[in-house]
Amino acid sequence: MNNSRHDRRLQRNRGLAAAALSAVLWALGGSAGAAEPEPAAEPEAAAEAAGGPVVRVRVDSIIHPVAVEFLADAIAEADAIGAEALVVELSTPGGLLPSTREMFTAMLGAATPVVVYVAPAGAQAASAGFFLLMAADVAAMAPGTNTGAAHPVGGQGEDIEGAMGDKVEQDAAATIRSLAARHGRNAELAEAAVLESRSFTADEALEADLIDLVAPSLTALLAELDGREVTKNGRTMTLETAEAVVETVEMSPWRRVLAALAHPNIAYILLSLGFLGIYFELMNPGSILPGVVGGICLILAFFSLSVLPVNYAGVALILLAIVLFIAEIKVPSYGMLTVGGVVSLALGGLMLFKSPLPALRVSLELVFGVALLAALVVGFLMRLALRAQRSKVRTGNEGLVGEVGRAFTPLGPDTRPGKVFVHGEFWHARAARPVAAGEAVRVVGVEGMLLDVDPAAALAPGPAVPGAAGGDGIARPEGAG
Repeated sequence: MNNSRHDRRLQRNRGLAAAALSAVLWALGGSAGAAEPEPAAEPEAAAEAAGGPVVRVRVDSIIHPVAVEFLADAIAEADAIGAEALVVELSTPGGLLPSTREMFTAMLGAATPVVVYVAPAGAQAASAGFFLLMAADVAAMAPGTNTGAAHPVGGQGEDIEGAMGDKVEQDAAATIRSLAARHGRNAELAEAAVLESRSFTADEALEADLIDLVAPSLTALLAELDGREVTKNGRTMTLETAEAVVETVEMSPWRRVLAALAHPNIAYILLSLGFLGIYFELMNPGSILPGVVGGICLILAFFSLSVLPVNYAGVALILLAIVLFIAEIKVPSYGMLTVGGVVSLALGGLMLFKSPLPALRVSLELVFGVALLAALVVGFLMRLALRAQRSKVRTGNEGLVGEVGRAFTPLGPDTRPGKVFVHGEFWHARAARPVAAGEAVRVVGVEGMLLDVDPAAALAPGPAVPGAAGGDGIARPEGAG
């Protein structure tokens, strides 16, 4: 049974009049059986007369699970407070078909009339946005906006070939026909937007009976909606929006963070920084901070990938780039592995979210910027590694090679090993050529605790050996001849 809001209000007003008449009769001593007024009737009638607020939400991102949750919460709040209407200001290049289906299913099941308003000027309701527009109880657009181009594509933006492509197309066409016919719109042109990717300006959509009205602002929209009859779930309601209070529902801070993460550019940055952080930690164990930051970035990137149409070939190329960067440190490839890693990282970024919609692709500027940053980081680490490999050993027996000292006793091929003073210590040493006591020597080899030395006469005189006596600076042990 269909009852208008006007009829309900008339019935309540009649009830109030009867209650008021009964009160007068009671005050004048009339019949004791006269019905007393119900105190709750007046507040209810006053609330009815005042009308409910208009709830406004703004959806200006690609259609993904975070947007679904946001709209579902807004619908629940509008239903709970008895809102006159829910106005969804929409601007989207498209999105995921499963998320789109969840959104328009929630809209169709709402108790509150849902108005989808494509705004402001320059906004679009393309692809998935066109389905939402057709599912609205009232479809409106601002001047200078457009809608349509709703042909279904694969997860990476490619055409779906074969029987599967036909099934997806026909399913999308049937869905859009059903949504358009449900609200008395042009089902034939709506189907053309799906099968032929047709697009329409605001005026063209209005003339083609795809939308209900064109309004330049929210105030003008509410004025146009006032008095319009909307059938919702078997009930016909007359909207009273001209003087309604507008309540804006904003995204919570945490949901804003999630919505920001569900963006191809952010996902690519997080994925790249995550892998680079882990790579830096592996190359410099104990750094801690790069590993922690890299791990956090990877976890956030995995969330982004879970709500976006990811191409795992792109992820594999990014992983290959990290492997090549690590190999560059271990294998002397003269930079070829680094070049290969940079190319692999760039290709991975380009393939990570392949889509005909710019909003679902990683921007070229970002891809090349991250690739350049990765090249600089890897080059810096490679330079540090090469410097460490080429630096002289400072500890152990190998650290003695090249050190300069003084002979404490004569040395030579025909004498027994003698002693030298090197690195602040006395060592047993032997020499392949004659070395006089007090002469400068250089260590050329180490065998156990025995040093191999050569004369280093051209060197400047070094510090005297401890206990030195005489001009040669050598203190001879007792009994030395």
